[in-house]
Amino acid sequence: MQTPDSVEVGDTVLILRPFYVTGKVGVICGREPDSDGQSSIRWLIQVDSNEENILVSLRRNEFEVITPVH
Repeated sequence: MQTPDSVEVGDTVLILRPFYVTGKVGVICGREPDSDGQSSIRWLIQVDSNEENILVSLRRNEFEVITPVH
């Protein structure tokens, strides 16, 4: 069971910032690898957009999980 702060690949999220994607919905793709190949504290999120194909790297406080994967 997920806790309110947990994040899993496939979760649907509401993006809180940065401004150019604020309010958009996206899906968690995974953690962004850092320079030594380890998982960083940032998450890769595919933004749902009809106009563009957008992938953003966000910190946990920049999005909110709205539909967790079970």
